[in-house]
Amino acid sequence: MAKKNATPKLHDPLDALLGYQLRRASSVMMADLAASLRETGLRPVEASILLVIESSPGCTQSDVGRLLAIKRANMVPLIAGLFKRDLVYRAPVDGRSQALFLSPTGEALAKDAHQAIDRHEIRFKALFDEPAFQQLLSALKQVRELG
Repeated sequence: MAKKNATPKLHDPLDALLGYQLRRASSVMMADLAASLRETGLRPVEASILLVIESSPGCTQSDVGRLLAIKRANMVPLIAGLFKRDLVYRAPVDGRSQALFLSPTGEALAKDAHQAIDRHEIRFKALFDEPAFQQLLSALKQVRELG
């Protein structure tokens, strides 16, 4: 006799879909990244911006937005927030462009972000042997290049 309130086992019809698996995996990784960065006070997008500026001092807001695929309308408040927190500063490049640099506070926070991101990456990279990891990374880059 079956239980009256038994929940039937659901079959996931989306399980074999690449896009579905990518979205679910991305959700898990982004939640873990946000948790890893929590102690820095940075959101993943803010940490990403700091790391780009750190690796390319003197870049422009437009350069960062293009590299990270962040729309101009979204970059303005993000950079303003980092500027307000004294993490970045601007220097004139030409008539309209402003170069971005990390302040000493921004440099220290970028270092903390690197450490948090490294711990996060190690947890997920451990799921794969090196050849499988390189193959996955290559496949994901191929998917990204379609966009």
